[in-house]
Amino acid sequence: MTLLNPKQEKFEHLDTKSREIMLKTIDFFEKKGKIKLVDDYNTREWYSDFLDFVKENKIFYTLLTPTQHGDEGCRWDTRRICDFNEILGFYGLCYWYTWQVSILGLGPIWMGKNEKVKERAAKALEEGGIFAFGLSEKQHGADIYASDMSLLPLGDGKYIAEGGKYYIGNANKAAIVSVFGKNTETDEYVFFAVDSQHKNFDLVKNTVSSQNYVAEFALNSYPITDDDILTMGSEAWDSSLNTINVGKYNLGWASVGICTHAFYEALNHASERNLFNHYVTDFPHIKQLFVDAYCRLTAMKLFALRASDYMRSASKDDRRYLLYNPMVKMKVTTQGEDVINHLWDVIAAKGFEKDQYFSVAAVDIRALPKLEGTVHVNMALIIKFMFNYFFNPGEFPEIPERVDAVNDDFLFQQGPTKGLGKIQFHDYNIAYNSVDLPNINIFKEQIEIFKEFMTQATPDEAQQKDIDFLLIVGELFTLVAYGQLIIENAKIKSLDNDILDRIFDVMVRDFSKFALQLYSKPSATDKQMEIFLKMLKKPNINSEQFDRIWAKDVFSLKNAYEMNP
Repeated sequence: MTLLNPKQEKFEHLDTKSREIMLKTIDFFEKKGKIKLVDDYNTREWYSDFLDFVKENKIFYTLLTPTQHGDEGCRWDTRRICDFNEILGFYGLCYWYTWQVSILGLGPIWMGKNEKVKERAAKALEEGGIFAFGLSEKQHGADIYASDMSLLPLGDGKYIAEGGKYYIGNANKAAIVSVFGKNTETDEYVFFAVDSQHKNFDLVKNTVSSQNYVAEFALNSYPITDDDILTMGSEAWDSSLNTINVGKYNLGWASVGICTHAFYEALNHASERNLFNHYVTDFPHIKQLFVDAYCRLTAMKLFALRASDYMRSASKDDRRYLLYNPMVKMKVTTQGEDVINHLWDVIAAKGFEKDQYFSVAAVDIRALPKLEGTVHVNMALIIKFMFNYFFNPGEFPEIPERVDAVNDDFLFQQGPTKGLGKIQFHDYNIAYNSVDLPNINIFKEQIEIFKEFMTQATPDEAQQKDIDFLLIVGELFTLVAYGQLIIENAKIKSLDNDILDRIFDVMVRDFSKFALQLYSKPSATDKQMEIFLKMLKKPNINSEQFDRIWAKDVFSLKNAYEMNP
């Protein structure tokens, strides 16, 4: 299991056409060079060169068109989408963003039943088009229950759309904008397709200072027909949430890409800088920061890859992905912030310099936990799964690694979004009991104490209404599921036991940190505080293991990658 090195990665797990797309994309950015890349970011240059490259090579068309709607090689294949996410994140979040927003815009189209719009979407993709997802509004934000966008029926399959949308990426150039609103006659939800270049589409402004165009737009008596309606009623509601289910997973991969590039740049700088007659990388605390950053980053990638296996294997009878998917959005992206924080503590003022990729990474890494629903929103979703995860496991076949070149049909056939509390998971102990490593064993003790809290000192009614209290409880639950999939994928990837044990060194410390936060809550009872104190554990100290990881896995990456100037 290695970090992405664009100059060495061969993508041997992909078919020939997919591999060609990844290598061509890397070549595009390396030819562009670091100086131009960062300068475009700083001057907020619209990325027309990238979109021209995408159009010329039919990249979005190949990667984002389901098999039944495209030519040979077209499919919606989450595994290769992961690779493309990581590459775009590695070179710049703005490039990832126009791709991500296109994914969101396409969701309601591919999930709908309007074949005419699907044909339009496929044709637009083939011609290099980008897409937009018109969901959020200025006054309501993520509160989609309160949409003010209206669709007025005129009869004979004709309508008029009125209203505004806010914070809509790609809306300046989108071939199709999938717009969410309400039918004024029935008060039902509806998704319909509009053209950003139509005269009744008012592009109000760009809401951000960025290379991206994140629009406020208004529809002024915009004419709609039945040929533009994607879904109505409960199907429209479900497709809004299911689209986010598909799209928010990608945010974790953007974090992985950003952190990987920043890691190389930070290590190259620190290893060549001499202070007080020592190289910066000679200092023990610097080694600790780099090893922790490396372990967190490796864990991020292990988890996100394994979650893709569950997404690709999902069905109406197996919806475990609905826990793991928001964790990629929530946990992986917040871990990305920790990685950048560690690295920034190493390179200090260098991280502000305008010609460094790191200055881009330090800003953009903050966005990912806050897009497609905040960490708090996703944590509230995750907590619904906690009881069944710990106390009511189900029987499921073991999910293999999924690198097969097939279309992921179920992602666009997810169906109703109800019944989350009934979803079951396989027994997490299967993974944890398959490994005998010191820090995993300590972590297992922490899990048992956490279960003691849930059964013997259950949060009272007031604590259950205390969002901050529940969010911390959710962090502890999340760590358990995070560790489970890391262990599963460590086996698949034959990960070195030194690295796996060291990942759990970090996780034992994180578990203790959250337990201490709960202990410090004013509402914590004496019984709860007693249990929280028992959760505080010190990881196993193994200096020889640390030295091996530093030499073999971390410092060996010195000068392994440097972007072309």
